[in-house]
Amino acid sequence: MQNAPFIEPLSNLLRDLGQRAALWQVAVLVGALALAWLAARLLRRALDARRVSAHEALRFGAEALNRAFFPLIGALFVWIARAIAGRFIHTALLDLALVPLVGIGMIFIVFFFARRVFGRDGQTHTWLALVERVVSLVVWAGMVLTVLGIQDSVLDWMAGVNFRIANTHVTLASLLSGLLWVCVTMVVAMWLGASFEERVMRATTLDANLKVVLARVGRALFVLAALLISLSLVGIDLTVLGVFGGALGVGLGFGLQKIASNYVSGFIILLDRSLRIGDTINVGGLQGRVTQIRTRYTVVRGLDGIETLIPNERLITDVVQNQSSFLTRGLVRAAVTVAYATDVEQAMALLAQAATGVDRVLHDPAPTPLLIGFGPDGINFELVYWVADAASGTGSVRSSVNRNVWRLFAAHGIAIPYAQREIRMVGAGTADAPSLMTAPPANQPGDAA
Repeated sequence: MQNAPFIEPLSNLLRDLGQRAALWQVAVLVGALALAWLAARLLRRALDARRVSAHEALRFGAEALNRAFFPLIGALFVWIARAIAGRFIHTALLDLALVPLVGIGMIFIVFFFARRVFGRDGQTHTWLALVERVVSLVVWAGMVLTVLGIQDSVLDWMAGVNFRIANTHVTLASLLSGLLWVCVTMVVAMWLGASFEERVMRATTLDANLKVVLARVGRALFVLAALLISLSLVGIDLTVLGVFGGALGVGLGFGLQKIASNYVSGFIILLDRSLRIGDTINVGGLQGRVTQIRTRYTVVRGLDGIETLIPNERLITDVVQNQSSFLTRGLVRAAVTVAYATDVEQAMALLAQAATGVDRVLHDPAPTPLLIGFGPDGINFELVYWVADAASGTGSVRSSVNRNVWRLFAAHGIAIPYAQREIRMVGAGTADAPSLMTAPPANQPGDAA
C-alpha cells in the first residue's frame, strides 16, 4: 500500500465492500443524503419567499446558491455521520462521498459570487462564463487528485519547481497560491461592492447623483482594499506601490490628462448636482435629455432619439443650457403665410384652434399665434406651442398641427398664396412690356375644377 499510495482510498473502499460494514455505510450515506435533501428543500423555500421582490441580479445569483444547499448540507451530515460511525465501522465510502459533495458545493458557491459580480439584470456576462469554466476545471481536477490520493505528491512537486521573477525566487506552488488569493479577494471585493451599490441605489432618502457617487466610490475602495490585501498575502512589498504611484501620476499628467480630466469632471458633475438624469440640456447646439451620467462621459438623447456621448470635461468648460425648469417640454414654431385679403383675426383664431386637442401639445402655456410681418407674397404668421416629452421627437406633433391648419384654412376660405413674381421681357424691335406671372392660391375653393 505504501508503494502505491495513489490507490489507497480506492483500495480501502474495495476492502470494505467485501464486508458487512459496507451495507451500514451505504445505509448511513443514503440516510444522511435524504436528510440533507429535506433540509435543503426547506431552506430553499424559506429563502425564495424572501426573494420574491428582490433585485433581478440577486435572483440570478440565488439560483446557484440554491443548488449549493444540497451538496453542502449533505457534506455536513455525512461528516457528522462519519465521525459517529467511525467508532464502530470503517468509513471508506463516507470518506470518498465527502470529496464530490464538498467539491460540487464549492463550485456552486463560487458561481453564486461570480453571478453577483458579473451578472447584471439576469444577463450572462462573458467573464462569468470564463470564471465558471475555470473554477469547474480546477475543482474537478482537485477532486480527482484527492480520490486518487496523490494530492500531496502533486503539491510537493509544485513546491519543488523553482524559477526567478526579476530578483525574486518563487515556486510554482507559491505563484499559483498567490494568483488564487488575488482572484478570491478581488471577486469578494467586487461582490461586496455590488451589494453595497444595490443597497445605496435602493435608498429613498439620498439624491440620485449622490447615490451614483457613493456607489462608485464604494466599489473603488473595496477593489483597492482587496488589491492591497492580496498583495500582502502573496508577500509583495507594498512600498513598491509608491514608485508605481509616482509613475502613474507622471503618466496622468502627460498622456492621460484628457482621460483624467473627464473622470474628475464626472465626479464634479455628480457632486455639485449641476446636471441630473432626466434634465433637458443644450450644449454646443445639441439639445436633448440626459439619460446617463457615467464616470467618463454623459449620454444625451436628442430630440430625434439619437444618443450622443459627451465627454464630461466639455460639460464643465463649455456653456450648458439646462432646461430642466421646463422638465422635458420643447418649444415648436410653425410658420405660415396667408393672402393679404384674409381676415387677420380669423386666421389667428384658426391657428390657435389647429393646435388645440393635439396629443402632447400642452394647454399651459397655451398655443399662441403671432403676426410676424408682411412679406412679398402675403401676411406671415407664426404659431408657437409647447410639446410634452420633446426628447422623444416632435415630428409627429408638427405634422398633426400642420394638417389641422391646412384643413381649417381650406374650410374657411383662407388662401395660402403661391409666390408672385413680375418678369420683364426685353426683345429687339418690341416695346418693353411687363408680364405678370401669377398662380392661384394653393387651397382656394374650386381648385379641383
